Amino acid sequence: MKVLKILVIVICFGVLSCKEETPEKKVVSEIVTEIRNDIQRVEPPNWWIGFKNQSVQLLVKHPNIGNATPKISYQGVSITKIHKADSPNYLFLDLKISKTAKAGQFNIRFKLEDDSERVQTYELKSREKPAEDYIGFDSSDAIYLITPDRFANANPKNDEVKGLLQQGIDRADDYARHGGDIQGITEHLDYIDDIGFTAVWPCPVLTNDMPSGSYHGYAMTDFYEVDPRFGTIEEYRKLADDLRSRDMKLIMDQVANHCGLQHWWMTDLPFKDWINYQELYEENIDNWDWKVTKTSNHRRTTNQDPYASKKDHQEMADGWFVSDMPDLNQRNPFVANYIIQNSIWWVETLGLGGIRQDTYPYSEKEFMRNWAGAIMNEYPNFSIVGEEWSYNPLLIGYWQEGQKNKDGYESNLKSTMDFAMQKNIVDALNEEESWDKGLVKMYEGLANDFAYASPKDIMAFLDNHDKSRVYTEFDGDLTKTKMALSYLLMMPRIPQIYYGTEILMDDFDNPGDHGLIRTDFPGGWEGDAINAFTGEGLSDAQKEMQSFLKKILNFRKTSDAIHNGKTVHFAPQDGVYVLVRMTENEAIVHIINKNEEPLEIDLERFEELELKEKTLKNIISDETLIWNTTLKLNQKGSVILTTKTN
Repeated sequence: MKVLKILVIVICFGVLSCKEETPEKKVVSEIVTEIRNDIQRVEPPNWWIGFKNQSVQLLVKHPNIGNATPKISYQGVSITKIHKADSPNYLFLDLKISKTAKAGQFNIRFKLEDDSERVQTYELKSREKPAEDYIGFDSSDAIYLITPDRFANANPKNDEVKGLLQQGIDRADDYARHGGDIQGITEHLDYIDDIGFTAVWPCPVLTNDMPSGSYHGYAMTDFYEVDPRFGTIEEYRKLADDLRSRDMKLIMDQVANHCGLQHWWMTDLPFKDWINYQELYEENIDNWDWKVTKTSNHRRTTNQDPYASKKDHQEMADGWFVSDMPDLNQRNPFVANYIIQNSIWWVETLGLGGIRQDTYPYSEKEFMRNWAGAIMNEYPNFSIVGEEWSYNPLLIGYWQEGQKNKDGYESNLKSTMDFAMQKNIVDALNEEESWDKGLVKMYEGLANDFAYASPKDIMAFLDNHDKSRVYTEFDGDLTKTKMALSYLLMMPRIPQIYYGTEILMDDFDNPGDHGLIRTDFPGGWEGDAINAFTGEGLSDAQKEMQSFLKKILNFRKTSDAIHNGKTVHFAPQDGVYVLVRMTENEAIVHIINKNEEPLEIDLERFEELELKEKTLKNIISDETLIWNTTLKLNQKGSVILTTKTN
């Protein structure tokens, strides 16, 4: 017992001692008279003062830098630890940026073994706004997903950049580069804003110096550089600024799981375990292809399965996504730090309104917890959505913050992607009505919300850059497409719509083909015969869809019932499904009717809504009606009624 008391006293004393701040040693700051860049790479390329986490780890890359002795003379900045890598061409420096540090430039001096010196000027910047002002996306938003190479080519001068592995553009080839760029998005924000979107999510625009397929952006070869074929970092920042000026948000598509095979570090990896299956790769580097690659088994359930073998989980997490995307080993703490700091660097550099994280379940799940936690710790009002491509709501819900998982896992992730509901909506509208088919798929799909920690923070969609166009899924049926989209925009969700869905873009010629799904947006290239931005050359059906979405999206912007309201829905009867969103001041009634012939429905069934004798307005036609005893539905389709009649 006496030993226990002594131990408690020692522990308490240790805790108290740790809380006592050691007076900071006064450092005479070296004045930078000339900016020096003697070192090949230092990443992150700059940092900021005022973070909660006062540490930053610099990756330093230069021939034989591993034996150098670094020194910093700048008040408030100190090197706390120096790490040598397995390669002699790297050093990792742990810096402490204290509360007294001021924004400015300082030199990092590297003394080499031969007593020569190399100098790198580094910059600490002031943060542009408080961390709390980085507001993420939520259920009040509607997100426009864009494949930048296929949206609009505003600057043909950057179509081809000398020195990169893939040259030229070929719009006839679905897998070649087509020339779309960041400026093309910025120049068409009037269109995006006017349709009613409040956030833009472009697929990745960082450098993909790959010999083929570089247009899609998911095989980064430099995590700190904008691909020059998309533009410059200044143009990326301008896109973010212009969106903010409209009270809109920029969501950045990031990839923590892998890089591109041509990433600059692949010829000289810092550590022996920087990537998974590194030894296999290095032994076969000259004949590397899909036959040699240890690819993932894609068994994502091993993240949750209590019976999963260690082997299955290892093959899922460590396997490469494809042969030209090396799988990053986030168990290596230097890799982990690199990825976390890179994400924060982009949030701060661009002033982001959110992050979409690719292939979420393929990374080490403990790392992903730490990654999301580090970002949310710095930006408490921020948003991150993770891609879990699963039709099982249990897997989708597992990754959301607040979920009471049996294994105790807490993700720190606000949002996941609702692939399950996407399939339910398509099935519901394509199937013939019966007891267990048709609209009941939609109804029971939404009923699964009991399993989610926060349903309204899940991101729902009908199509994206990886899935067949929704118009194709409905075999070119305009009415079904409108029904699906109206339901998407009424659900307790964050809705995402893929560019071109508003003009019925399709992939009929080869359904599911990625190159075809990512078709050029008409009007984005000089000389296009059809211009969807102006409406020139669009068919009547395309114009009708544009108008339909524009009305719903712009109505949705100011509807608190849709953003935060209570949800009530009624089991489908006679081919009719009713979903209602309600607050004290507003009710939205969404009716999906699959009947080809006129039908009258009895409104007594909906008595609990307390709408009797109230006037409701159709938000598409602007017609009004009195909610009384019956309601006549004249045709197949969706009807959206609101008690807001002004």
